[in-house]
Order: sequence, then structure tokens, then C-alpha cells
Amino acid sequence: RPLDAGPYRPTKRDVVRSRHVSDYFSSRWMTAYRDAWNAEPELAEMLSGVGFDAVIGYGVLNEPHPRGVLHVENGRVVEAGPYRGEDLAWDLRAAEATWDSWLESPPGLMQIGAAYTNGKFQILAGDYISMIKDSRMARPFVKSFETMARITSN
Repeated sequence: RPLDAGPYRPTKRDVVRSRHVSDYFSSRWMTAYRDAWNAEPELAEMLSGVGFDAVIGYGVLNEPHPRGVLHVENGRVVEAGPYRGEDLAWDLRAAEATWDSWLESPPGLMQIGAAYTNGKFQILAGDYISMIKDSRMARPFVKSFETMARITSN
């Protein structure tokens, strides 16, 4: 969209996308994600093996706070729901179009890296570089996006 095109007016496609994206990270969606995460051995079991504890926020770029949060203890999600001001170990944000695309067709590590490099995916809290260098963390990270995509298709 050219900069001189005047004020932004959402198209019908944008409105549909916004309604769809607004469901992501809702309380109901986060509860389903918690259940899928805990049922996925490549998440819960692998992360348990490294003693992974974190509060992870998920949201949209340029919003002041994440929309949804997972509380992970020893690899398992013990609480999921809307963001309530928690201190975050990880804060993952992407453009709405990026979430749309990834939840339709989960990204691999290269796609995530490309989106991170071009600013379509941001990690506002957490150490992305250290995480991707550690296969014990990188593999479950990618698996988390695959697990998310299963939620949107149900």
C-alpha cells in the first residue's frame, strides 16, 4: 500500500482476517492450545527434560500487551488464558498476516528466522539466538507452531 494512498480503510478481506485473528490467543483458544501442548511429546516431554519453566506471551505486533499467555512448569502448561500483567520470560509477537499464514501452514525454523530478520516476527522478551542454537529448545519451539496450527483447524 503506497504511503500517499490516504487514510487506511479496511477491505472486506482485512475485516474477515481481523475477526479470524481475534480468535487466536483468546481464553478458549489458549485452553485448547494448553491441552494440545501437554499432549504433544515433542513439547511437554522434551521441555521437561531440560527443566523448562517460563511464562510465554503471544500477541500481535504493535499492540501494547500480548493477548494470551501460557504458564509452563517443567515443560507442561499449568495455566493458559488471557494476559493479566504477568512478567514474561518470552513475549512472541507477529503481524496478523504472519499468524494467519503460520496457523494455516506451520513454519519451519528457516521461515521463523526469515520473519524474525524482516521484522514480521518479534521476540520482545526471551533470547531467540541462544534458543535456536540449542536443539533441545529449537525443536520444541518449531513444534509449538505446528501444535498451534492444529488448534485453528479444529
